[in-house]
Amino acid sequence: MLTHNLGFPRIGLNRELKRAQEQFWKGTIDEEELQKVASELRMRHWKLQAAQGVDIIPVGDFSLYDHMLEMSAALGAVPERFGWDGTKVDLRTFFNMARGGEKAHAMEMTKWFDTNYHYIVPEFTKQQTFKLSSDKIFNEAEEAKAAGFTIKAVLPGPVTYIHLGKVMGEKFDRWEHLNAILSVYEEITKRLAKDCEWIQFDEPAMVLDLPEPVREKFIPVYKRLKAVAGGTKVMVATYFGGLGENEELAASLPVDALHVDLVRSPETEQSLPEKIPASMALSLGIVNGRNIWRVDAEKALGVIERVKGKIGAERIMLAPSCSLQHAPIDLDAETGLDPEIRNWMAFAKQKCAELRLLADIEENKDVSQALEENRKAWASRRASPRVMNEKVRARMSSITEDMYERSSPHGTRKAKQQEVFNLPCLPTTTIGSFPQTGEIRKIRRQFKNGEISENAYRVAMEGFIKDAVVFQHEVGLDVLVHGEPERNDMVEYFGEQLEGFCFTANGWVQSYGSRCVKPPVIFGDVSRPRQVTVEWIKYAQSLTDKPMKGMLTGPVTILCWSFVRDDQPRKDTCKQIALAIRDEVCDLERAGIGMIQIDEAALREGLPLRRKEWDEYLEWAVGSFKLTASGVGDATQIHTHMCYSEFNEIAEWIAKMDADVISIEASRSKMELLNVFEDFEYPNDIGPGVYDIHSPRVPSEEEMVELIRKALKVVHYEKLWINPDCGLKTRAWPETTAALKNMVAAAEKMRI
Repeated sequence: MLTHNLGFPRIGLNRELKRAQEQFWKGTIDEEELQKVASELRMRHWKLQAAQGVDIIPVGDFSLYDHMLEMSAALGAVPERFGWDGTKVDLRTFFNMARGGEKAHAMEMTKWFDTNYHYIVPEFTKQQTFKLSSDKIFNEAEEAKAAGFTIKAVLPGPVTYIHLGKVMGEKFDRWEHLNAILSVYEEITKRLAKDCEWIQFDEPAMVLDLPEPVREKFIPVYKRLKAVAGGTKVMVATYFGGLGENEELAASLPVDALHVDLVRSPETEQSLPEKIPASMALSLGIVNGRNIWRVDAEKALGVIERVKGKIGAERIMLAPSCSLQHAPIDLDAETGLDPEIRNWMAFAKQKCAELRLLADIEENKDVSQALEENRKAWASRRASPRVMNEKVRARMSSITEDMYERSSPHGTRKAKQQEVFNLPCLPTTTIGSFPQTGEIRKIRRQFKNGEISENAYRVAMEGFIKDAVVFQHEVGLDVLVHGEPERNDMVEYFGEQLEGFCFTANGWVQSYGSRCVKPPVIFGDVSRPRQVTVEWIKYAQSLTDKPMKGMLTGPVTILCWSFVRDDQPRKDTCKQIALAIRDEVCDLERAGIGMIQIDEAALREGLPLRRKEWDEYLEWAVGSFKLTASGVGDATQIHTHMCYSEFNEIAEWIAKMDADVISIEASRSKMELLNVFEDFEYPNDIGPGVYDIHSPRVPSEEEMVELIRKALKVVHYEKLWINPDCGLKTRAWPETTAALKNMVAAAEKMRI
């Protein structure tokens, strides 16, 4: 059985790519130095995969920003506003598309299916043309082949690429561009065929509810691509879910292999194998590419044996469920992890080795020692007393229905809150974090390493908080935040102070561009042993007469942005987190904090890919938020924030959350996300972002005024808040200062 990988993490074990990207953007290294770092990382990762026993190594999965953006560059799908000269897409244009240029706003960014990875959304205009405009994937294929690897080129599939794109300007059917785009794909396929034994086209759109006109595109598309591939084999890869009603279609594709995700859709092993033709191999996504737990080898072997009984061993390939870019790189670097818990885990490197183990067992090789180690690890995890907490279980069983509801409707609450806060119309605020300077990170690092005392750490953090409060007064914001200098990450910070979590030193994964996150690991029942934020927020409130928001991360976001235990339903883990954060909400109110923001940036991200499963998820996800937020009195104002949330089809559920104020990302879409509120009257207050914090570009006062005008067309004047899209942690102070001054001026200009 051949083993192969769908993709590998790009960032490097020590985030070498992140550092090189940011140095390039600052101008401290040139393009040659950046490309040298990229080349060294690719070669290191190819060698690592091969050393772990992966037979077919992926190329083209590496990117200096995002794989969908790479495809746009290859197709010449560059929006006019970036002033591209129409030759090869150079690095400056590539990064401007992702981050914005001096005069051009960045392309929209949103979540890659239900992951925490963000991709750059392709843009389509009616008169657009396409041509091959990048040699990157060809150069990497030649590089890998010259190094002696058996390689498989990896590309976003054309149907998924177009399906996930966005029409700009004059309205038209973006599928009108299919033939032109496919012609470029054919040219790419022909050129790759000379160096690659396989070409993998990623079509995760096949796990979605697709309209029939989209479903009809697949077979003609792959007939054309297979026809130009010559002797190179073509694979279509699906992942993140089951094929459902698309199963017959997938089995009918004129390709050499089909990859399916058996971690997210174990039922596929029963129905699909007998449907595929004898000419098609089946790639079993048997190792979890999105989590950090070891494969259960005995369970996986049972799946392989059952599929082998249907189609034979020679037609089976073994792979992770999806690209390993969603997993950290190497567990060997985690020398500080608790040995017992560490023994339950596998990162990208170890997952490659797990594929080899499974293949070797099938080939009757003597791997009895490794198999026994796997069995012992699983037995240890199942029997460990550290996983179950009886007090948490008892509290879960004592939850009552009234714990999910505020005591009064929003209108009553709003009147009481306005009496307390006396805010102007179009109140201004930020989402929570301010720039994390080198000085802030240094102090946190020194405290973590025991180089400074707790008192010295606290004095330093209070100094940063005071600076943030003074700054906000100078800018003229109406509702303040403490700036979060003590927080390394909005999820990791809370996880560090809750029971049931553990943490890695180098477990980084890419979120977007150079932004990396280090998700905490939920291995057991969750509880809050002590207050987390109260003293910091109390101190910040003592420095001002203006309202100070307490800043918390909500249960769904903590769940989605962690590596979650897989031995109980996710909804049960989420409810445990909700109870822990509820305690913090109530303690903040008792400490005199009248505004509390509970961020649920990931609520939309966690939505199942199939609509038939939405209501079940939203029931427990929204319920978890309400359980967190509903223990306070009417005068306490609850805020929440959501990133990249297409609300159109879940607006009623967003309203059911019953937050007093919701803030959302809206600036990159030019307020298009608010279109839903033309048909659905959102009952509470809303703050659509008027400042894109994911770009270093500073929007002018006039731009923000125009966005406010657009928002006022669908949101009542007395319900509208003015704020950035998201937290300002990743921005620098000069651009933050300039942008917030423009934002406050824009709000004041629009006040009646």
